[in-house]
Amino acid sequence: MVGSKQRRIPGALLIGATILFFYLPIILMIVFSFNDSRSLTSWNGFSLRWYQELTRNREIVQVVTTTIVVAIISTIVSTIIGTITAIGLSKCSRLLKEIILDVNDLPILNPEIVTAIGMMLLFSSLAVEKGFWTMLLAHIAFSIPYVILSVLPKLRRLDPNIAEAALDLGAKPMTAMTKVIIPQIMPGIISGALIAFTMSFDDFVISYFVTGNGVKNISIFVYTMSKRVNPTINALSTIMVVLITIALVAVNIVPFVTKRKEEGKA
Repeated sequence: MVGSKQRRIPGALLIGATILFFYLPIILMIVFSFNDSRSLTSWNGFSLRWYQELTRNREIVQVVTTTIVVAIISTIVSTIIGTITAIGLSKCSRLLKEIILDVNDLPILNPEIVTAIGMMLLFSSLAVEKGFWTMLLAHIAFSIPYVILSVLPKLRRLDPNIAEAALDLGAKPMTAMTKVIIPQIMPGIISGALIAFTMSFDDFVISYFVTGNGVKNISIFVYTMSKRVNPTINALSTIMVVLITIALVAVNIVPFVTKRKEEGKA
């Protein structure tokens, strides 16, 4: 017993050191976002000065607005397309389904830089002027596969006879989908939407290659700010961390709460 405890100590220390290595920079960034001075390394007192600077800077307000608008629109569109595609795949033959899923996995497995260059070449070859719309289309494209992968597991657990029973009782196909199928797979849809929003909100690589005409999201703006000493970057990055953390917590909590409600009803 003593020997097993002694063997666990080095493992616990290694895990603790790894977590500290990953999260200490984030903690320091959050702490220094409340620093009163321009120094990024010396603490001179607590202040909300740099958060106030964010609200006064018109460029930052425009960047945040662009980021939120792109994230919301891409999330809505990709969730609708991904959900409908997943429902269609659940009714396909096994061979066709496997082929489409393999194709769907390519954007996820590919390095982001490959997807970014591919989209940049596509827009350039079509002579599309890069800017807000190209960024939005790119975000929709790379979000759809994640929505499909989130919705499909819920569809596999769904009784296929439910939809057929609704049709036999006189419901139209659209009514059966909206009133019968979608409510049953709603946890998967919500999880997919939250993942799509998170992916869009903090994307840098793909956005950097497909944007133009001065259109920036928060990640691109933070990258440009990092080239000069500006404590506002800490405040902006802290806001991003908080928002993404909230989204990730929601992704894990929503399915759990839904499951508990279903168990309570049963």
